[in-house]
Amino acid sequence: MAESTDTNSTERFENGFSGRVAVVTGGGTGMGRELVRQLAAAGCDVATCDVMPDNLAETEKLCAADGSPGAVLSFVADVSNEDQIIAFRDAVLAWRPVVHLLFNNAGVSGGGSFISDGRDQWDKTFAVCWNGVYFTSRAFMPTLVSAPVGHIINTSSVNGMWAALGPGNPHTAYSAAKFAVKGFTEALITDFRINAPHLRATLVMPGWVGTSIAINSMKLHGADNNGLAGFGELFRDNAPVTAAMAAQQILGAVQRDEWRVLIGDDAHRIDDAIRANPSNTFEFNPYAPS
Repeated sequence: MAESTDTNSTERFENGFSGRVAVVTGGGTGMGRELVRQLAAAGCDVATCDVMPDNLAETEKLCAADGSPGAVLSFVADVSNEDQIIAFRDAVLAWRPVVHLLFNNAGVSGGGSFISDGRDQWDKTFAVCWNGVYFTSRAFMPTLVSAPVGHIINTSSVNGMWAALGPGNPHTAYSAAKFAVKGFTEALITDFRINAPHLRATLVMPGWVGTSIAINSMKLHGADNNGLAGFGELFRDNAPVTAAMAAQQILGAVQRDEWRVLIGDDAHRIDDAIRANPSNTFEFNPYAPS
């Protein structure tokens, strides 16, 4: 596959992603995999990392089966380990000289209770969901700044505005990290305007999307992860929004230069409910039968 040739283009992405270079973390499953597939299908060269090599290999196979014109580079890395992210960055820049798009997508659930869950699970969840965004953004920011145009897309969650899974379900580590991702991304909007006006930031806040995050979290934390063993396939297979639909929505938002994306009717319900009655934020359950 020949290298991209229009790395000096100053057009943004309204006409698509052909000839551009993207980095996607957590590209082994779920929304990350679908972002890789859809970007590559659009002619974008994509570098992706994941902590699970078998999942990465499957993503590469799917892109090849799709007949995608964009090249794919995969790299095994844990986003919560800064040394591994730096090694990933070095591999990417040896492969392509510039990056235009950074999708901080990798995530893991766990550490629901600050009281009853173990610290190892709590710290790992927070490290992946927040430090992963921070380390990867730090590593790739210089190449984004050096590109003629660039965009950073950070995946938060509805739990970045609603820190629970309902009135009876604490969700502390994941929520704390996703609030941090939300605040960081919103702060970048002004930072970019002042210090790097050719860059943009987009905040992604998915609700229930059909991904393997519960299954992967079980593998990373161990089988006894707050009942995830029996929940993972149900979560993935019964969601109202597929990972492919979510990725399509994210890429559309980037093309339209939108800074905030809510994915799923539940995300919109939670957003509307919090705005309408902030004092009642932690008393309602958007997933309860109506």
